[in-house]
Amino acid sequence: MTGGSLGPNAPNWHDATTARRLGDEFTGTFGTETIERFLHTSYDQFASKAAVANFLPLLAERFARQRLHALARVEGHHDGRPIVLFLCVHNAGRSQMALGFFTELAGEHAVGWSGGSEFASEVNPAAIASMAERGIDISRKYPKPWTEEIVRAADVVITMGCGDACPVYPGKRYLDWELDDPAGKPVEEIRPIRDEIERRVRALLADLEVPVSS
Repeated sequence: MTGGSLGPNAPNWHDATTARRLGDEFTGTFGTETIERFLHTSYDQFASKAAVANFLPLLAERFARQRLHALARVEGHHDGRPIVLFLCVHNAGRSQMALGFFTELAGEHAVGWSGGSEFASEVNPAAIASMAERGIDISRKYPKPWTEEIVRAADVVITMGCGDACPVYPGKRYLDWELDDPAGKPVEEIRPIRDEIERRVRALLADLEVPVSS
């Protein structure tokens, strides 16, 4: 595999099934070397998160896939759908709730991603419970970092409290949403934050002229 070693305890998943699967998905767009490099660096970005150690191969594959889609977009492979990136510090609360509403409301008409400047090891359980009250399941989501190709691929970048740590690229459309951080708050205190996030997501979709499914 290109790009260096994954370490003595790294699984060999990347040498076979996963790389082939991604290779099939991106046939004609990216070669084996690019796909293996993205798998390698994605694995490394999650390797320090002990809480997700058992799921490292899955997380690396999912994140590598997202990054490859982003790179394809940057290189001109575009299906016409707008891409919105939601960023906060830990990618465990606000940005995950925003992405949950965005995905639910936009359906297949737009693409939503999220990330954190100092991503956590798990999504805030109280945020998960709060969203479940609205019928939106974010329990299978996972905190992740942002990468250059992901930011460059986005049409709109929504920042939430990450300040100077959030990436800034010239010519990119940025919106800063000032929202209370749900970290450490019980569900009853998160509900107003959740409802304000929904309001803003709906307004954003209207501004982007994306049809809302519900």
